[in-house]
Amino acid sequence: QVQLVESGGGLVQAGGSLRLSCAASVGVVSINTMAWYRQAPGKERELVAAITSSGKTNYANSVKGRFTISRDNAKNTVYLQMNSLKPEDTAVYLCNADRVDTVVAGIQGVYLERWGQGTLVTVSS
Repeated sequence: QVQLVESGGGLVQAGGSLRLSCAASVGVVSINTMAWYRQAPGKERELVAAITSSGKTNYANSVKGRFTISRDNAKNTVYLQMNSLKPEDTAVYLCNADRVDTVVAGIQGVYLERWGQGTLVTVSS
């Protein structure tokens, strides 16, 4: 079973920065698109940023110019650098991988739409 583990959330003042990380568990051969979503209290989950295996990125309009998504394919890890944070960025941030191919003990596996457990980002005014 593939797991995505996020880290890097916390409390920061407005204007500050945080860097989130999301690492996939062992056995991963390849991951297609990786993305960060967020969900604020009482609001729907929304896409923040996504990056394909070849490095093509897209961002929500609300974070363009402030957030940067990147990935290290060798480490099966995706990052989200968040700068100039605003109180409205406060949310639980969740990592997503749309397709993960694995080989464990010689057995191939394919996992679709894997999610991390989420990491809380709180931006104080």
